[in-house]
Amino acid sequence: MKGEREQLFCAPKVLFLLAHKWTLKQSVKRIKRSVPQETLYRSVPLNMEAVQMTSLKRPHSEDDVANVDEIKRQKISEESSKTGNNSEQSIDILTEQPGKPLLEDKKDNIILNEEGEEEDNELEESDEEGDPESFADMMKHGLTELDVGITKFVSFHKGFSGILKERYSDFVVHEIGKDGRISHLDDFSVPVDDEDPSEEIFTVLSNEDKQHLEELQLFKNKETSVAIEVIEDTKEKRTVIHQAVKSLFPGLETKTEDRDGKKYIVAYHAAGKKALAKVRTATDPRKHSWPKSRGSYCHFVLYKENKDTMDAINVLSKFLRVKPNIFSYMGTKDKRAITVQEIAVLRITAQRLAHLNKCLMNFKLGNFSYKNHPLKLGELQGNHFTVVLRNITGTDDQVQQAMHSLREIGFINYYGMQRFGTTAVPTYQVGRAILQNNWNEVMDLILKPRPGAEKGYLVKCREEWAKTKDPAAALKKLPVKRCVEGQLLRGLSKYGLKNIVSAFGIIPRNNRLMYIHSYQSYIWNNMVSKRIEEYGLKAVSGDLVLKGGTGVHIEEADVDSYTIHDIVMPLPGFDVIYPKHKIGDAYKEMLAADNLDISNMRHKIRDYSLSGAYRKIIIRPQNVRWEVVAYDDPRIPLFNTDLDKLEGKPSPILAKEGKFKALKMEFSLPPSTYATMAIREVLKMDTSIKNQTQLNTIWLR
Repeated sequence: MKGEREQLFCAPKVLFLLAHKWTLKQSVKRIKRSVPQETLYRSVPLNMEAVQMTSLKRPHSEDDVANVDEIKRQKISEESSKTGNNSEQSIDILTEQPGKPLLEDKKDNIILNEEGEEEDNELEESDEEGDPESFADMMKHGLTELDVGITKFVSFHKGFSGILKERYSDFVVHEIGKDGRISHLDDFSVPVDDEDPSEEIFTVLSNEDKQHLEELQLFKNKETSVAIEVIEDTKEKRTVIHQAVKSLFPGLETKTEDRDGKKYIVAYHAAGKKALAKVRTATDPRKHSWPKSRGSYCHFVLYKENKDTMDAINVLSKFLRVKPNIFSYMGTKDKRAITVQEIAVLRITAQRLAHLNKCLMNFKLGNFSYKNHPLKLGELQGNHFTVVLRNITGTDDQVQQAMHSLREIGFINYYGMQRFGTTAVPTYQVGRAILQNNWNEVMDLILKPRPGAEKGYLVKCREEWAKTKDPAAALKKLPVKRCVEGQLLRGLSKYGLKNIVSAFGIIPRNNRLMYIHSYQSYIWNNMVSKRIEEYGLKAVSGDLVLKGGTGVHIEEADVDSYTIHDIVMPLPGFDVIYPKHKIGDAYKEMLAADNLDISNMRHKIRDYSLSGAYRKIIIRPQNVRWEVVAYDDPRIPLFNTDLDKLEGKPSPILAKEGKFKALKMEFSLPPSTYATMAIREVLKMDTSIKNQTQLNTIWLR
């Protein structure tokens, strides 16, 4: 795929970019120039280091290593073998009958991406440099799975290594709509509509005209209008110019004027410019208005590569010259993947959208249709994943055991590492301070200096804050004010240090709620690990199940009527109940240790009152399929994407025997579940950035 960059597995943006820049600079110094550039960004196998889950041996080939790429892989295997030994999970595995559909009763309204990840204003690329040792040293302050309660497995197969997202095209996500249909990009055609203007509207305006019109549209110039001379004065030509201005620059109106014997199309604002604008009424409608027979919303399938959903919408908005809020969607999708999802936009024609295919990279739009409704967040049924794990070390038996277990039993529905942040101050700690009403602690956790990988200007900002406690002075150190630190400092400058609550309120609501939802997730992960350890994979008296969206306890007489796939556990809140066994007491003890009262989860600030929710403890993926394929060249794709098929590319020819093996797997998951946790169950490896960075350091030596 053109412009494709290989990616680190599951690395949040700032670390992902840091690691890329650092990896590239060190690789150039250490690796022969003959190595293809793509291998410089190679992701590496993960390693399990958590307590009670001893890491497995990673055997490497004993053949002579013929190239640098194989040397790097060998070093990872050797290092892992030194620290690991074989282990098996001690949980009793029971054969369960197929359970009920796996749904989550979600009471707290959270914006999630395809792996359950909340939207956040994340940081851009860092300017920091360093050798592998110093970077790894900084990452020693990161979190491991153990730190956030991820400690158990439900399968008993022997783990093996594999590389995820060696190419971002190895991770493809297709949205599943509320009707159960999987979204695919398979049609570029535009619905035929006599009301649409001609294609000439995209070429009739000069670049200079477009610049002046854009400045007028955005009120960036002092002029109240822009006059475009009609060189070839015909009615048809004037009509096309009128259509071009109105279509490409929403909010502008046009009229024809004679000036010095020449015809001009004069563009002006439809509102606020009384000298030029004429107020349109129902009896005198605007020309070229949206046809009544056409649905107000154009629905389309968005295919994107290496862009998250909000970034994609911002790009589309910029090119269409409209505000992002006229777009709607059912869920946000991750950046480090190829994703396919449905989008709706208000009163933008399919013709204009299709034209973007000619000028945008890493995006394709298709499957256009007009409807009378937008899309609503959360309406999706889930997502279908196609994942390639490259360079796997597992035997065929290991792979078969792992995938059969995933299909028949599933995986623990942990909140993944993305939920808890990437720096030395986990997001759940900020959430805990909010719930404790400890606002000085909230301010300190967000702004204080911290060890680890951060941008240079953030480090200077934190140092200034620690030295002066002057929000205005610290804010001056930030060239980018939209980060959480910048927003909080702006709030403190406005409201003062004695009104931290109002200052914190300047941060967008979703970002603020991210902290307390992270704390809920931290509690839930720890409690589900205790539940699995205490009672294994069977329903027991006192467990919770959902009936009509309400949690109810299982009575002793009814235990045999339920399986582990029916069991839910609560995220703490005022509108949930807790298990009637040891785990219920464990909830109380864990919150009490944080000076929180489990029976009083209402906060004096309404936004921070937690109603709670119920979440399945085991998720069994649907539509699970897999195959092991051989390959020689790590740069070639191992399956065709929707775009490949539309462009008529032949399917990859796979070798019967090759240097490497890959596991291609497909599965469907409901919303708010993490695909990385399903993959963790297959590989039995720690998915934390801390562990991956240590392995990356070994790989570059």
